[in-house]
Amino acid sequence: AGWLFVSTGLAYDVFGSPRPNEYFTENRQEVPLITGRFDSLEQLNEFTRSF
Repeated sequence: AGWLFVSTGLAYDVFGSPRPNEYFTENRQEVPLITGRFDSLEQLNEFTRSF
């Protein structure tokens, strides 16, 4: 059952993680790291806006 969950892509949808081909897009070629302590929510929204 776990293999089916991962192989169909449901794991990506349930946990909200990007698929392997979505880590680097045309607009963003660097690693998406959260660097600010106080504006982390803003940075996270900026990173997920491209998905």
